[in-house]
Amino acid sequence: MPHASAFRAILASDSIRWRALATVMSLGLPDCWIGAGFIRNAVWDQLHLRPPRPPAGDVDVLWFDPERADPLEDKRLEATLDAIDPTLNWSVKNQARMHARNGDARYIYSVDAMWHWPETATAVAARRTGQADCDIAAPFGLHDLFALVVKPTPRFMGPKHGVYLDRVRAKRWSSSWPRLRIETTERP
Repeated sequence: MPHASAFRAILASDSIRWRALATVMSLGLPDCWIGAGFIRNAVWDQLHLRPPRPPAGDVDVLWFDPERADPLEDKRLEATLDAIDPTLNWSVKNQARMHARNGDARYIYSVDAMWHWPETATAVAARRTGQADCDIAAPFGLHDLFALVVKPTPRFMGPKHGVYLDRVRAKRWSSSWPRLRIETTERP
């Protein structure tokens, strides 16, 4: 996967993110990743020549276990993570139940859920695999993330395009990362 080594180097050189990935790994959850803005923003900061900085929003932890899909289990896991590291705003979501909230067909694993996320550059996740390495989940690849391109995933090019546009407006990414190229035109 092009950009994979740069991606891993960015995460490994960011002590906050690398520690957060280790913390989540220590829970031993099945099919578990940290994704979305926690990962995306680190790459965008690096590409804008900024030093690593603490995450501004949620730390999105996604995992998959149909046998433990009660939302209270996610709250319990958030409390566990908060007890380990209260400096981060943990948001845990078992993807085995998130399809219902999103109006999608049932997801069959975590990366399957990521195929239904709004932006290609946001549909990226990582998980630690030991002291010095991590796995990458990027169903749409890493090209858009590293090219500083924000565009909708196929799921958000049609009827859900308005949701994508609302996110672009609300997030105001170009004010924080001025080199971004944000696509707003709906594709057929």
